[in-house]
Amino acid sequence: MSFKITGIILKGSPLGEADRLVTILSPEQGLVKAVAPGARQHRSALRGRTELLVVNEFVLTRGRSLDRIQQADMLTSYSGLRHDFAKLAVGQYLAEVTHYLAVSHTPQPELYELLREHLRRIEALEFQPSARVTQIIAHLTQALFHLLAIAGFAPQVQHCQGSQTLISPNFVDPRWRIGFSHDLGGIMVLGQGNIRPDQRLTALELDILQMLPNRTLPELQRWSQAEQMVFSLETAWLRVEHLLRQYLEHHIGKTLKAAPLIDTLAPLAF
Repeated sequence: MSFKITGIILKGSPLGEADRLVTILSPEQGLVKAVAPGARQHRSALRGRTELLVVNEFVLTRGRSLDRIQQADMLTSYSGLRHDFAKLAVGQYLAEVTHYLAVSHTPQPELYELLREHLRRIEALEFQPSARVTQIIAHLTQALFHLLAIAGFAPQVQHCQGSQTLISPNFVDPRWRIGFSHDLGGIMVLGQGNIRPDQRLTALELDILQMLPNRTLPELQRWSQAEQMVFSLETAWLRVEHLLRQYLEHHIGKTLKAAPLIDTLAPLAF
């Protein structure tokens, strides 16, 4: 039996001598694993259409264990990501995160559209030479938070998870009185939970965390005059991304394979 879906390639691996096994995120059916026959052959029509992050309209046939791709008509390939290492690294990272958060054979139009929206934003990003790393990590971090939110387990970033007190960056002592708990799922006043030293937050990092649920980020100039800045803005964004990454890995019980690519973008020195 044949059926049609629209979908984006989240993962691919060799299968046999010439085939490719791909995982597709479809708004109609969630995660779908399928064989792309002959896709690794040089002249195959499926070769470029089954690469990571390519969006196609697929015709598939049902199999006993795996579906089989009969036809793929490309809709977009996010080619702008492939011409920039940082953008491509972010795209691979978000594809892996989405793969872990998605569910098989269950409609997931919101997750599908959210991933595509953030890929469009990253593809269109125009870098400021002095803020290249900050910009790309800021967009990655917000995309990660949004993906966690739509999957139903974004961390709490407004209230203390112990006392439920609303916490504002304006009242955070720069000497580390606020932390982030992976176990309890959000920010904590120190003394109300077991917070490691590397999970303590500055006022700047808390402000960044509390901006992430917004639809878009403010201009980086918002933080350019931040008072009592313990770390640079770039390092603050890198630290927040690491916290959310560790939070995700803690909850899924896996280490993100694409994370080392992000770590090559800038040294995390603090």
